[in-house]
Amino acid sequence: MALNLDGTRPIYIQLSEWLENEILDGNFNSDQKIYSQYQLADIFNINPATAAKGLNILAEEQILYKKRGLGMFVAGNAKDMILSKRKNQTLKRLVQEIVMEAHRLNVSKQELITMIKEVNVEVEKE
Repeated sequence: MALNLDGTRPIYIQLSEWLENEILDGNFNSDQKIYSQYQLADIFNINPATAAKGLNILAEEQILYKKRGLGMFVAGNAKDMILSKRKNQTLKRLVQEIVMEAHRLNVSKQELITMIKEVNVEVEKE
């Protein structure tokens, strides 16, 4: 995944989400060392301070932890924390947006449920 350097979302947020995805995909496991801010800066061609800001977000959320002099490591329960965070924040926000749009378009609850089921079937086929 490339970061959208011209987008409206801050780069450090995109970076923290990319790292979360890497953890969810199993590319980084519990207690495994992750890229340093300088490695991330090289990979994505960004300022090391921006990379550090992305790492610090995950450290503040206790998804990553620091070992002094050694770098950042993935917390033991990082995957569960990310899943919970995304369910309770991201997914809930998206559902709220969909429901609000359905109301604006006069889509009934049953129509919306049918649409969700249809999309779910399509996704499961992939």
